[in-house]
Amino acid sequence: MEGANSNHVSWARMAAVAAAYAACYELARYFSFSHWILPAGLRLACLFLVPRRFWPALAIGETLPVVESAALHIPDFGVPWAFVASIPLIVVCMPIVAKIKQQADLYRDNGDLNMAMILAATVVCALLTAVLTCAALMVALATAPPGAWPEIAVVPYFFAYLLGAYLGALTLTPTVLALRERAARYERVTWSLVRTSPLAIEVVLGVTPALLAMAALASTSDGIMLQICRMAMVMPVLVLTLRHGWHGGAVAGMLASIAMASTSTVLLDPAMIHAQVVLAFAISGALMVGVPITRRARARAAGAGMTDASHR
Repeated sequence: MEGANSNHVSWARMAAVAAAYAACYELARYFSFSHWILPAGLRLACLFLVPRRFWPALAIGETLPVVESAALHIPDFGVPWAFVASIPLIVVCMPIVAKIKQQADLYRDNGDLNMAMILAATVVCALLTAVLTCAALMVALATAPPGAWPEIAVVPYFFAYLLGAYLGALTLTPTVLALRERAARYERVTWSLVRTSPLAIEVVLGVTPALLAMAALASTSDGIMLQICRMAMVMPVLVLTLRHGWHGGAVAGMLASIAMASTSTVLLDPAMIHAQVVLAFAISGALMVGVPITRRARARAAGAGMTDASHR
């Protein structure tokens, strides 16, 4: 009887994980475009944090919406394309992430997040995403009737998908890891803790209004002024990294990426892609540089705690 209850709970948890992931996947995909692929970030964050016994549930959670979307677009792109497009990318990324996690732990012995491992996994999974997405595109082009589609150069799309998957992962994965790490410091996360957090205060009162102002100015600008607004969105990433380590860089990077994506009006716009490349490099560098900054802040906090304890 207990075994039956245990199996029931296990299957219920699997179903809950699959449903939650599918819902989050649909939401992330809704806001994505070719060079800003948010599901890549959701996918990687889950593979890093969700126990492997629940990975089959993640695979099911991604397969269902992917197959549904492929089936709905068969009249547009054909059955061969639908077969390729139905491959859930999380299943392709699973063995890669599992191998990387076998070779290196998520955290180093000194307590630092292994950011090099995170970024390496991000690059590899972005490459896989670009390859499979381009494979589906090539199948659609090869099986389409003559003249059904204009001539499309696959190489620019490959690099757009590569950038989109990489920046999409940088938008979500580091922020999820940062929030998890900060929450783990406390037995219970309360509204009072969040409200008085220096990082939260600076994000709400400084970074967010600044990025909103830049995005608003960009919406009424064009040419060089538009590009200046986009490039300026990198600054909050650097500032918050210097002040709060990689946690600040992750959160500011997410907000800057969202703000920059809001300025996109044309797919594969070279100016937009250039700005996103700069932002991707800035976030990557900020995350690497921010790790020792976070370590020093952690050491100072521990030292202050010991000093307070000695004076009691």
